[in-house]
Amino acid sequence: MTSADGEYRLYRELANWWPLISPAEEYTAEAEYLAGVLRSAAIPVREVLDLGSGGGHMATHLKDGFALTLVDISPDMLAVSRALNPECAHHLGDMRTVRLGRPFDAVLVHDAIDYVTSRADLRQVIETAFTHCRPGGIAVFVPDYVKDSFAELTGDGGGGSDGSGRQASFRERTWDPDPSDDWVQAEYEFTLRGADGAVEVISETHRLGSFSHATWAELLDAAGFEQRPEAAASRPGGRPENLFTGHRRR
Repeated sequence: MTSADGEYRLYRELANWWPLISPAEEYTAEAEYLAGVLRSAAIPVREVLDLGSGGGHMATHLKDGFALTLVDISPDMLAVSRALNPECAHHLGDMRTVRLGRPFDAVLVHDAIDYVTSRADLRQVIETAFTHCRPGGIAVFVPDYVKDSFAELTGDGGGGSDGSGRQASFRERTWDPDPSDDWVQAEYEFTLRGADGAVEVISETHRLGSFSHATWAELLDAAGFEQRPEAAASRPGGRPENLFTGHRRR
């Protein structure tokens, strides 16, 4: 998950805390579900482009079944991912405009899509996915929030630790200052305990996209994707709350 504009500290100088704030094991069930969705394409899926790959935690669970190419806008998050997934190809790029000059069997845009907050930018991301999707392939989008079903939430998470003794956790509140627009506001408080025991608390506010189902359907159709009922995946328990797919016709 990486800011589309790169302005958040979480994805810059705090990037090396990402494995503790959002431990890779928390992605296991969802990754297994998404692997089934990726394989529902009309063609065999081997090569997958992951747009907005962040620290590479989703990739850790998908790389055994697919040849992954990871793209992110944050050099710091790419460094975290390269250490975790050295066998994967990594590219620095903006999911709205990156062009790798080759097609893939499938394109995955996980929760980094949250940092797209305007229709124009969402259109660009979907067009990027279409451009890189081979005929018969599939594009899968997994936003955290959809306008039709959004409800204010509070929660906490993290709790990871590493061999040096570092620990990290967070609290969050996500709410909608103006339901007439296409974004919501997430307020985070990160508690970071260093190896020396020193504790730093960092607060940061993020703006996250929340588009309607109708907007998603309209833009997927405009890009040229065919929308079909989702095929059953291998682990229904890991299904993300929000999931949009587009199939590129053969």
